[in-house]
Amino acid sequence: MKIIRTIYMGGLLLLAAATSVGCNDFLDEEANNVFTQHQIFSDNALIESTLANFYGRVEWGQSFSEMYQYTLLDEACYGWGIPDNTQMFFQNHWRMYDYGLMREINLFLEGLRSEAAESNRQLTVDMRRNLEGEARFLRAWLYFNMCERLGGIPVIGDKVYEYEGESEIPAMYIARSTEEATYDYIISECNAIANYFLTDVDDPTTNLHAARATKWAALALKARTAVYAASIARYNEVNNCIIKTSGLEVGVPFEQASKFYRIAYEAATEIIKGNKYSLYNQDTDKGLNFYNLFVKKDNNPEVIWALDYIYPGKTHSWTLSNYATSIKSGGNMVLPVLNLVEAFEYKNNRDGSLKVRNGGDYFYYDQPEDLFKDKDARLWGTVIYPGSYFRSTHMDYQAGIMDKSSGTFRTVEGTPGQISAQYGGVITSINGPVQNNELYMNKTGFNIRKYVSESLDQGTRGSDVWFIRFRYAEVLLIASEAAMELGYTKEAVEYINEVRRRAGISELDKVAIEDIQRENRVEFAFENHRWWDVKRWRIGHTIWDGTSKAKLTSLFPYKVYAPGTSIDGKWVFEKKDCYMKPYPLLFQRMCYYNGIDNSWITNNPLLVKNPFQ
Repeated sequence: MKIIRTIYMGGLLLLAAATSVGCNDFLDEEANNVFTQHQIFSDNALIESTLANFYGRVEWGQSFSEMYQYTLLDEACYGWGIPDNTQMFFQNHWRMYDYGLMREINLFLEGLRSEAAESNRQLTVDMRRNLEGEARFLRAWLYFNMCERLGGIPVIGDKVYEYEGESEIPAMYIARSTEEATYDYIISECNAIANYFLTDVDDPTTNLHAARATKWAALALKARTAVYAASIARYNEVNNCIIKTSGLEVGVPFEQASKFYRIAYEAATEIIKGNKYSLYNQDTDKGLNFYNLFVKKDNNPEVIWALDYIYPGKTHSWTLSNYATSIKSGGNMVLPVLNLVEAFEYKNNRDGSLKVRNGGDYFYYDQPEDLFKDKDARLWGTVIYPGSYFRSTHMDYQAGIMDKSSGTFRTVEGTPGQISAQYGGVITSINGPVQNNELYMNKTGFNIRKYVSESLDQGTRGSDVWFIRFRYAEVLLIASEAAMELGYTKEAVEYINEVRRRAGISELDKVAIEDIQRENRVEFAFENHRWWDVKRWRIGHTIWDGTSKAKLTSLFPYKVYAPGTSIDGKWVFEKKDCYMKPYPLLFQRMCYYNGIDNSWITNNPLLVKNPFQ
């Protein structure tokens, strides 16, 4: 009798499956035993519990469970401990290579096609197709995550290898497919399963919190896969970053760019024309609207696929770990940096630089929030900046006093929360910012708002805010990018402007790749996009080049003390290098692909190494 062996390659098939994913009825089954194939596929609850287990194991890259990962790029720095003296990115950053999970999914697919499944009267043909669609979607997602890290990888299809003895091992060796062929395979899988899903599953109104795969999730994955492949094909050449192997295990031929852009465009526009999703536009306040997109899960029309959380059972500490001190102590883990803030445009000025210096003097502001007047509304929805509100509370950030009582400016700074009778109030806010090693203190002048719940309960018992993997705004921007690259000028402008209108900023009359890059940066900050976008466009070695332009920066607000003058009580700002990240970011060409370990080659001699190894 065949035993299905999955977790740990021979351990439990179902291990705490109910706590692996989150908020959906099918996730409520829990099993902790080893079952035969016949037992599992004769019982619908066990089938769905097995699938739920897979859903809980496809989280790679930036995530709520590893917050330090958000502080490695040009979005944020770490607020805890001593400065990060790392001087360059490592080649194997965020590497993963999970053929163990691949085997388990293939075993599951084999079981769905078994006699036991066919004999299960409670499991209809349509239900089996839907389950197969979900499993193959997760497998395609797994292939995509490995390919964007490693390039071409061995493609094994539905094959389940069984160890029959030493003499059989060479038959299990599989060479790496080309990078192009790997992306082609992922796209073909998305095509194959697009119509496998039941009507009620495909309906966003019945797919609770977008936790399960659907036709639309498959199309979104297809669009993302294709635009990644297209970008690599084009910009590996255009940006003079020729990285490839002789067998093209790494590198997509330049002439294939248009093919992949067309696939991306067609997949994205199919979602658009399907009219199942739309941009979240529930609030008249555009900043609040953008924030609510990430915390309002019920009837959210934008989210296509998400990693859901539910209390009790599966929660995370993103909210607790990122509160400003004035809300709750022990936060300030992920602190947005000025580099990101200045990437957001003004409503009618595309230069997002904050105006703090007026020649040899300062610009003076009545209130700290005036510095951010007319900024892209997405900034408010992403970052808590000086003078903005959170939980109906005015968020005060003050690094110190700029004392000009003697005629020249003198900076006075205190401990967080320190009061001075001389200055008639606070010297340094409890929220900082400061430049020291003190734990749980703000070091940049900003806190993160995106995904942080305003509910204090979620700051103590754990948060059930979801993590969004695919949403409609990405579909629009993929459509715009692909249209621009294909020469569809009208469509490129139309799709990018739909996203920009929601943000309340000026519309474009033409689109260049730099517009796409900037739009992606601000729209998807802290959503596990930045690293992969930088790599696919082959701009990592130019924007993070180890020079001063690649340094992370902070914003320090000061209140002016100048009795008897017109500037007394005004606010000025200093841009400073980020204390917690003293060295500029350095991305070397070797970082475009993770490395292939010697141990992998020992196990499979047909593998070849990547460039720069």
